[in-house]
Amino acid sequence: MSPAKPFPEGQYADLPNGYRIHYLEQGSGPVVVFLHGSGSGASGYSNFKQNYPFLADAGYRVIVPDHIGYGYSDKPDDVQYHLDFFVECIKQTLDALKVKTCTLIGNSLGGAIAIKFALDYPQMMDKLVLMAPGGIENQPDYFTMPGMAMMKEVFMSPDPVTPERMKAFFRKAFVVDPACVDDALVQERWQTMQLQNQQVIKTMVVPNMEDRLHEITCPVLVFWGINENMMPETGVMKLAKKITHVRVVLVSQCGHWVQLEHRDMFNRTTLDFLQHG
Repeated sequence: MSPAKPFPEGQYADLPNGYRIHYLEQGSGPVVVFLHGSGSGASGYSNFKQNYPFLADAGYRVIVPDHIGYGYSDKPDDVQYHLDFFVECIKQTLDALKVKTCTLIGNSLGGAIAIKFALDYPQMMDKLVLMAPGGIENQPDYFTMPGMAMMKEVFMSPDPVTPERMKAFFRKAFVVDPACVDDALVQERWQTMQLQNQQVIKTMVVPNMEDRLHEITCPVLVFWGINENMMPETGVMKLAKKITHVRVVLVSQCGHWVQLEHRDMFNRTTLDFLQHG
């Protein structure tokens, strides 16, 4: 990793739509794709660096892309970042990597992308793992959540976003245990944020797919933190009641980042689900 790079650089896929997607890949076996959430400085590595090596070591081919607009992937400033655009880029990336079937693991925005992908391409889905996904509420409902209010205050104010302000936000909005957000994580996210433009945040549209959840046919595992501050808690019951083949894990002393805050439990439970359904 070059000193100028905030996190490890992997490989790139040149897509038919003209864009370039960065991804990390490790291991061999059945394919598992990690889809990260949104926010300033987000990337696949940042969200899942404590998870994907575990599954690679357990016998899976793990692919960790940066969404269009994030990380080292292209960041066009002349497009609208609708959910369908994110899905298109992930589908074309998997096609470029000759992936026929896979399990998708997505949190927040990545969870919404995973849901839409499962609806659009059911033939490609082995299993689905969701952690407090977006896409199951109307957009105004998200902005009633305290974490969303904090995010708006920090990232949309005229004051510069310093590492100190970013750390305070992550600790209040995303986790229960503040020790999970250390200086290394904050520096990585803050440096990655310098690579972004504002188009992805300003134009992002994630429609409400609640009424289509029953169409998902593959087995689904859902994690939901009891102390979630970003997603309305009505979401977990929608997932539990409307998906046909679903297992729901409620995690106490947990916020928005279950894969970070309770990584060992998340890794073990996810592996059991991949192996046994």
